[in-house]
Amino acid sequence: MPIIQVLCSNPLVNICAVAWFAAQLIKTLLHWFSHGILRLDRLTGSGGMPSSHSALVVSLTIGMARVEGFVSPVFALTIAFAAVVMYDAMGVRRAAGEQAKTINWLLGSYKDFWDVLKSHPLLDFGDDEEVVAPQENVTEEVNQEENAPADETASEQDRKALKEYLGHTPLEVIAGALLGILIAMIYPL
Repeated sequence: MPIIQVLCSNPLVNICAVAWFAAQLIKTLLHWFSHGILRLDRLTGSGGMPSSHSALVVSLTIGMARVEGFVSPVFALTIAFAAVVMYDAMGVRRAAGEQAKTINWLLGSYKDFWDVLKSHPLLDFGDDEEVVAPQENVTEEVNQEENAPADETASEQDRKALKEYLGHTPLEVIAGALLGILIAMIYPL
C-alpha cells in the first residue's frame, strides 16, 4: 500500500492536514485583504493569524479524545504536545521574530547612517587620498582595491534580511486553537 494511502486512511492525520491547510488559507486571505497583495508564500509560511501550528496540534488533541477517549494516555500525551507547541509559538518563536525585526532595522539604520556620514561635505574618510607607497606595496594595494569591491558586493548579496514572521501573539494562538477544535469536532470519524 503506498504511503499516501496509508496516511490518508488515518482520520487523525486527515484532521491535522485539514486544520493546518484551513489555517494557512485563512492566513493568506487575511494578509491579502489587509495588505492588498496576494502572497502565495503565506500558504506555507509561519507566523500570522491564525496559528496553523496551534490549529494542527489542537485538532489532533480533540480528534484523539474523540477516538481514544479523555482518559486515555495518548490523549494526555497530545495535550502535553499541544501545550508545548503553543507555548513555544508565543514565547521562543515570537521572541526570535522580534529579534529579527530589531536586527533588520539596525542593519538598515546603520547603512543609512553610514551613507549620510559619507556624503557630508565636512567629513573626509580618505576615499580620495592618494597613497604614496614603495613599489612592492603599490602592487599589493592595487590587488586589494581590485578585490575590495567584489568582496563588498558579495557580502551585500550574501546579506539577507532575517525572517520576521516566526511566532504568534496570544490572540493568534487562541484563534488557531479554536479553529483546530472546530475542525476536529465537525470532521466525521
